[in-house]
Amino acid sequence: MATSHLPPTAPCPRRLLSSKLRGRVGVVDAVIRGFRRVNFEVDGSRPGLGTSLGVLRGSHVMAVSAKSRCNSRENPGPLGVLSPGENGRLRLVDNPDICMGEMNDFEKQLEELFFNVKTMIKMGQKGDAIELLQANYEAVKEQMENGTRDIEQAALLDIIALGYMAAGDFAAVEHILRVLNEIMSYISSGQPLVDSILIHMGNMYANLGKLEDAEHAYGKGLQTLEHLFGSDSPFLVMPLLGVAKVFKLTGRITEAIEAYGRSITILEASRGPITEDLVLPLFGLGNLFIGEGQATDAEISFSRILSIYKQLYGENDGRVGISMCYLAHANCAEGNIDEAIHLYKKGLQIIKDSGYMALHDDVVEKMKIDLSELLHVAGREHEGRELLEECLLVTEKYKGSEDPSSVAHLVNLATSYSRSKNFVEAERLLRTSLQILSRAGGSKDHAITVPMLHLAVVLYHLNRDEEAERLALEALSLREAVFGKRSLPVGEALDCLISIQTRLGKDDSKITSHLKRVLTIQEEAFGFESEEVMSTLKKLIFYLDKMGKKDEKLPLQRRLSTLTTKHRYAVPY
Repeated sequence: MATSHLPPTAPCPRRLLSSKLRGRVGVVDAVIRGFRRVNFEVDGSRPGLGTSLGVLRGSHVMAVSAKSRCNSRENPGPLGVLSPGENGRLRLVDNPDICMGEMNDFEKQLEELFFNVKTMIKMGQKGDAIELLQANYEAVKEQMENGTRDIEQAALLDIIALGYMAAGDFAAVEHILRVLNEIMSYISSGQPLVDSILIHMGNMYANLGKLEDAEHAYGKGLQTLEHLFGSDSPFLVMPLLGVAKVFKLTGRITEAIEAYGRSITILEASRGPITEDLVLPLFGLGNLFIGEGQATDAEISFSRILSIYKQLYGENDGRVGISMCYLAHANCAEGNIDEAIHLYKKGLQIIKDSGYMALHDDVVEKMKIDLSELLHVAGREHEGRELLEECLLVTEKYKGSEDPSSVAHLVNLATSYSRSKNFVEAERLLRTSLQILSRAGGSKDHAITVPMLHLAVVLYHLNRDEEAERLALEALSLREAVFGKRSLPVGEALDCLISIQTRLGKDDSKITSHLKRVLTIQEEAFGFESEEVMSTLKKLIFYLDKMGKKDEKLPLQRRLSTLTTKHRYAVPY
């Protein structure tokens, strides 16, 4: 069977996987996880500033009484506390401390409810948690139907929405947020809890991908706090970080940098240059710079975080080790591979010696995988492979050898052996991966396409093209069903299939059809002028020329020539 003169390639990515398998081959999250145990302190003496409902308890249906409502005046300064009188009118309370005490009790009940829901979910009692949330929702719904729509109802709905978010019921969260948004439109910004409710709403909208709503909620929360405390108050930092995240996600990079910068300036002025509170905005800013290709600026942010932790906790604290690993990531982005490897190794050793994080912690595992990939890039494959084997052994020890999370490590090891041309060992590891995923989720689970495509590549290198094609076709079918025919995971499967079918000498029209699909997917995912598009254009032009389709070939050839010239004279950023 004749084959084309175009060199067949096996383009499936060979990057290492994190233990949480995605539906794509070799995809590693480029965004480093945020710092853990960062403690942003707020003034607990003022009701409504508990922006992180972190320590919460409780197990009962809350009865929100309209008679115990407390409302602070909108004007800043001495807080005169108001309470509802007859017909919903507000009257001045003679003893504000009594009302504030009632509001503090109410906040404690909210915290108890949320803590109880989180505990139930953590213990695997998700159904009980949903039942508790539903009971509270029915209670507050009844009050609203009776005409009571005030801060207590809004605060309880806020906690219920957070509970459903923790339970993963996003449809319920969206519904409650619609109701909550309506109630908040009737509540004045000077009341207790308004600011924290708005920030929670912003967080939930952002997690749901409703970025416009998130920006609106964060913006209102920011205005509320500015009105109460001025434009330089540390209380502004949390909503500023929220809007910075939204700006980043919507591509408004300059505004995101300004928001991060403002939060850093506020904290420096109020708490000095050496405070742990600076870690969160510095980390966000550093990640933003990495995403924008500004590795040098990112290195400055992460270096400062490292310096803060060293001065606060000493050279051997676990937080110093974590900071070193994040700084290593910035060095890697800048191209300083040897320095990045040094920092990763030193940071991981500090984390291990300090006992700051467990060996099987996801963050530690991610750092080890990143270091392993760097070692492979540096040609130190044996060292990199040792780290991957360590990750596999830790996972098997704590989760068992049949746990699906071990598959990522098996695939990573297979990738490493493939780089060393040991395709036989790579095949063994990948077949083990397929067996584990088949037993865990069945052969129709899209996660199985990750080791399936890797195995297709290995079989290709072993010249077992027919079996490789069968696996690639099966992976393609599964991904089309799950992600849609124009999705990037489908494009990756097609790219792999094209290489196999090219060497098998399959019909040129079929391969051309696959290439056109890949080109469309890449244009949507990476842009019309991306390097991926250029590579596919070259292949497509080759086949159109081979088939004698000059009318189709010429416009693509002109387009490729223009892109090649543009890339040749592009100034590297």
